[in-house]
Amino acid sequence: MIEIEVVIRTVASVGLLLIAERVLGKQTISQMTIFDFIAAITLGAIAAGLAYNTKIKPHNMAISFSIFVLTIFLISFLAIKNRKLRKFFAGDPTVLIQNGKILESNMRKMRYTLDYLNQQLREKEIFNIEEVLFAILETNGQLTVLRKPQFRYVTKQDLMIEVNSENKLPIELIVDGKIIENNLMQNHLTESWLFEELQKRDVTVKDIVYAVLLGNGHIYVDQYKDHISVPIDKE
Repeated sequence: MIEIEVVIRTVASVGLLLIAERVLGKQTISQMTIFDFIAAITLGAIAAGLAYNTKIKPHNMAISFSIFVLTIFLISFLAIKNRKLRKFFAGDPTVLIQNGKILESNMRKMRYTLDYLNQQLREKEIFNIEEVLFAILETNGQLTVLRKPQFRYVTKQDLMIEVNSENKLPIELIVDGKIIENNLMQNHLTESWLFEELQKRDVTVKDIVYAVLLGNGHIYVDQYKDHISVPIDKE
């Protein structure tokens, strides 16, 4: 039956897309260059054709898909090795604001409107263009902004305030009431140590939604029953 064939082809197309994602690497939409965006759309179109166009032989579509993925992979690999090729496919960042002045010619080249520029600045909590030293449109479409020195946030380093050092990533210990044993082993931690820490807090593993060892050495624990009298997310 055609219906069964469509189901099988659809599952196969999803499988091909997942394989392609593993081969080409993870890339969110916000990080995509124009080349990445075009490649993603084309891969989706090929996979969609395999799913619903029963006139196309599956092996021909699989060959086409594989060749396209391989081509993208090779181009990406060469772009990593060659700066000129990388700049050719990804393009160059464009300065839109310099020393508080809007560069209209660059705005026109990028087809960037003042309304959208102001929106991007507001999202970065900048309401006065004079605060901006540089605003650069990156190759992935994101706007990065460098404030003038007098408008930058003061840090603890500026105030010479001593802070506790953090040289480790957070380590997940418990998720959904289950101990993440691999994380304990990889970080030379034991279950007996974990049970001792839980006992100090008068909780058990099954009571915990999420427990993580933070970079500063503290353990964050979130329980299923938090004893919150008025939940914030109450509908």
